[in-house]
Amino acid sequence: MEKTYHLMATAAAGLESLVGKELERLGYDHQVENYRVRFDGTQRDILNTNIWLRTADRIKIIVGEFDAKTFDDLFENVKALPWEDYLNYDSEFPVAGRSKKSELFSVPDVQAITKKAIVNRLQDAYHIRTRLPENGYFAQLEVMIDKDHVILTLDTTGESLFKRGYRVNKGGAPLKENFAAALVLLTNWHPDRPFVDPTTGSGTIAIEAALIGRNIAPGLIRDFDVEQMDWFDKSLSDSVRDDAEAQADYDRTLDIEGFDIDENMVAIATENAKHAGLGHDITFKQLAAKDWTTEKINGVLVANPPYGERLGELDAARELYQQMGDVYRQLPSWSKYILTSDLEFEQSYGEKATKRRKLYNGALRVDYFQYWGKRVK
Repeated sequence: MEKTYHLMATAAAGLESLVGKELERLGYDHQVENYRVRFDGTQRDILNTNIWLRTADRIKIIVGEFDAKTFDDLFENVKALPWEDYLNYDSEFPVAGRSKKSELFSVPDVQAITKKAIVNRLQDAYHIRTRLPENGYFAQLEVMIDKDHVILTLDTTGESLFKRGYRVNKGGAPLKENFAAALVLLTNWHPDRPFVDPTTGSGTIAIEAALIGRNIAPGLIRDFDVEQMDWFDKSLSDSVRDDAEAQADYDRTLDIEGFDIDENMVAIATENAKHAGLGHDITFKQLAAKDWTTEKINGVLVANPPYGERLGELDAARELYQQMGDVYRQLPSWSKYILTSDLEFEQSYGEKATKRRKLYNGALRVDYFQYWGKRVK
């Protein structure tokens, strides 16, 4: 019988329910919690979710969990876990740590005790009395303690899932790819409708929309740490990617445009789209947001304009928001979604949002202001 692992997909604050919906679409039962979504799966599922999840940060194996209030409890419970199932005698395994609202609050001590317990377990399992060499495959572990509840995880992803591998150039203050995908998935866009990003920057939102429109798995062109681990079935690497590749829709016609006032950013966005294999799917042009207009109907617009966070920039940002409002009100059939940290955005834009959703762009609180269009038949 194939082994089943307890897994978690980690997520930024506010995106957990989106990750849950993605897992549901992929056919997994799941449980949404703060900063993570739990689910169970086989080795195939570990790779499949790494390749397919658009809005998650990482896929981690939950090696064990228990309550502990003393370092003795921590040591004995960690040592009782089957670390030899995941680590060779020579695996390199740094232990990251976090603790909040717990008796064991010293993170360096928690990390040291956890590491010592794992070393002891591996020495017993592999009959080694000397130091472990730690020159084999890499396995990032983490010990998290919250209200005295300990969770120990093994990261299967490596570089975070937002590192899709297509972005060759970033420009200034780019959105993470998984956050950009979330902005698209939070809209009512369907691939048969026009899509516009009027402040496109390095093109990330438009590229993520094209990946969604073509049903291309976002992790298709990158590798994951789990594939280097000895216990992982290497034959899955090609088989899961072949399955994902077969689900891509290369026949559909997409209407996706990105505009930016800066011609350098337009060049960067174009290069990134080509690198993603989507050069023919997105049209990038140099254009100021205030100068954009369209005859098309029932489209969706997603904008991540400058927030005016730096001193003296807020007035310029609010002038742009006012221009956006003036232009977009002429397009009643379009749905408009605008992200900003300026919580008084609606005053500048000149219209109250249909809905607003609180998100975090990194550590920065931002709101997603949504103006739903009246669809023309």
